[in-house]
Amino acid sequence: MKHLLSIRDLSAADLEWILAASEQPHPRLLQGKGVALYFEKPSSRTRNSMELATAQLGGHPVYIQPNELGIGTRESVADVTHTLACYHAIIAARVFDHGLLEEMAAVNAAPVLNMLSATDHPLQALADLLTVKQLLGRLEGAKIAFIGEGNNVSRSLAEACALVGAEFTSASPEGHGLDGSVTDPEEAVDGADIVYTDVWVSMGGQDSAERRAAFAPYQVDEALMARAKDAWFLHCLPARRGEEVTAPVIDGPRSAVWRQAENRMHTARSAMLWMLEKN
Repeated sequence: MKHLLSIRDLSAADLEWILAASEQPHPRLLQGKGVALYFEKPSSRTRNSMELATAQLGGHPVYIQPNELGIGTRESVADVTHTLACYHAIIAARVFDHGLLEEMAAVNAAPVLNMLSATDHPLQALADLLTVKQLLGRLEGAKIAFIGEGNNVSRSLAEACALVGAEFTSASPEGHGLDGSVTDPEEAVDGADIVYTDVWVSMGGQDSAERRAAFAPYQVDEALMARAKDAWFLHCLPARRGEEVTAPVIDGPRSAVWRQAENRMHTARSAMLWMLEKN
């Protein structure tokens, strides 16, 4: 059984296959089949992209909320997973705890797809790389600078960059970065092809005046983009204009956030196709 819980589940060849398939005609391998979409966290992009991607493969998406399953309370994780596998070709879940995904995958009743967890966001990284490839015409050697927190988005993107030979640099406040990140955003964006950021406070995260003060110097504004010269701007969305990014940057001519958002659908479709063809 082939699961996709993180970028670490992919080889370089797998990742290349998914990106290539995202821009090719797609077979309707889910014809007459269901895909369970379990959401502990809401998301406009994830729900819409996954539902449309499922439909494009001929399948039927079923949106499921936590109170409908009672997973781990009314029923065990294993029993819920076995039940969903009776009806669905793929179980996709957007959860707080990555361990829940691992428990579901361990049952091996149906392929499990991570739509987001606290530690990983593989579907976002796939859409990001497809966007970079479309913008630059290449991935190998591309320089991507991530400005902000070392979170699930930046971690998955860093891992994906390593697989395709892209250069990933991140700048974060002290104590908020990935291993190897720098603290100077200008250093990170110097010569970058892509400048990427995310919100200062992730969904479910703790907001505070101290946190905002720490992240304030990491706002992506016109001056920072000028340091990168002809870079494109990306953001996984939703965005907070005036916080992590200024309106002239995200709404400007070098912003590709809407192409990036659309690519969530194309790469979600090819990721499911990869899972189906591998199982």
